[in-house]
Amino acid sequence: MVLNTTKILEIGDWLLHQALAEKPLESMLEGLAHKLNRVGVPIDRCRMTWSTLHPLFEAETVLWTVGRGIDTKRFLHQEESSPEYLRSPIKWMLDNGATFLRGRLDVTGALPFDLYEELRSDGFTDLIGLRTEMFMGRSVLPLREDDLGLYVTWATRAPGGFHDTVVEILQQLQRYMALACKLGIYPRLITSVADTYLGPTIAREVLGGHIRLGSGSQVRALVWYSDLRNSTGLAEDLGEDRYLSLLNDYFECSGHAAMEAGGEILAFIGDAVLAVFPIQEDKLTQQDAIRQGVEAARAARSARREINVRRREAGEIEFDFGIALCVGEVRLGNIGIRQRLSFSVIGPAVNEAERIEKETKRLGVPVLATEDIAGAHAPQWREVGHFTLRGTHHTTALYGLLSEDATSWL
Repeated sequence: MVLNTTKILEIGDWLLHQALAEKPLESMLEGLAHKLNRVGVPIDRCRMTWSTLHPLFEAETVLWTVGRGIDTKRFLHQEESSPEYLRSPIKWMLDNGATFLRGRLDVTGALPFDLYEELRSDGFTDLIGLRTEMFMGRSVLPLREDDLGLYVTWATRAPGGFHDTVVEILQQLQRYMALACKLGIYPRLITSVADTYLGPTIAREVLGGHIRLGSGSQVRALVWYSDLRNSTGLAEDLGEDRYLSLLNDYFECSGHAAMEAGGEILAFIGDAVLAVFPIQEDKLTQQDAIRQGVEAARAARSARREINVRRREAGEIEFDFGIALCVGEVRLGNIGIRQRLSFSVIGPAVNEAERIEKETKRLGVPVLATEDIAGAHAPQWREVGHFTLRGTHHTTALYGLLSEDATSWL
């Protein structure tokens, strides 16, 4: 096979154009496979894998197979200790500091990796593995010890496997692919980190350019506020590690329930959770937001009971918390000083929710809400009374959420 340098440069230039045009990595990989086949490079399977920055996932991968198209997958952090990963080519390459690996599959006898056996049984004859570091020590995303870089495998069913010239072509294209993927991966990493620490709504505001003091937007939302009971005493009695474990159990109840019901956590304020269910008539009506908020409250209290059973059996202290719900206008905006900003949520509804939650402890009612929320699902609520909330000069009617059988507070 004769190496056509011009064709390879054209494909490399196409890869860079795809990256600059912010084309999805999935379509880029599929297009690349088709282009290589058209110039005589027999590709039947190709896969790109890279490390990510995400609280749940260790890596992402895109796989193209002839006749099947594109498949994507994200690997959980714990999967790095799975038998599949421990017996994989990429694990071997990382352990040995290798950047190139070739596996002839059209041979008899045992093969060194489970993947090789799987591909051989599917008719593949050869596999090439290439790895390139993308983030160096001076990068804003420095190289981690377990960083995959860009890991690419190419496989073929062609009789005799890859010609040596094809191997050379794939090696030449690897740097183009690494650069193109780096440009495509950076926005994913930035969005992932921003979503994790800011939440999707605030992340969109910040990444959308609202980074000046005072800038922001106003939305109507159901405000969901939860706070841990007796946190100061618990912190003093339990010590740092046990208190941190309790705190995470509490957040798993309250924060997880709010997110699962469709809400968005805007902030963890010490041991409190502030979430919103934004009301947008074309997406989420006020009635729907109220329904989701109530579902979240019920789920959080149910999770508390289950987790406290586990904690009690383990000899650990149980915990409790209150939840407040109200509807109103909130402003998402930058506060602070010009050189150091915090994108926060402010407004009367936020203050009201925080003050209502304080009443849950005083009144002994775990979940309290205002009249507009209780009125939407009246049988679930019982009026507790009218109260002057701290810092206000008027009374507010508060309603307690009842258990499913309506015989007690939730």
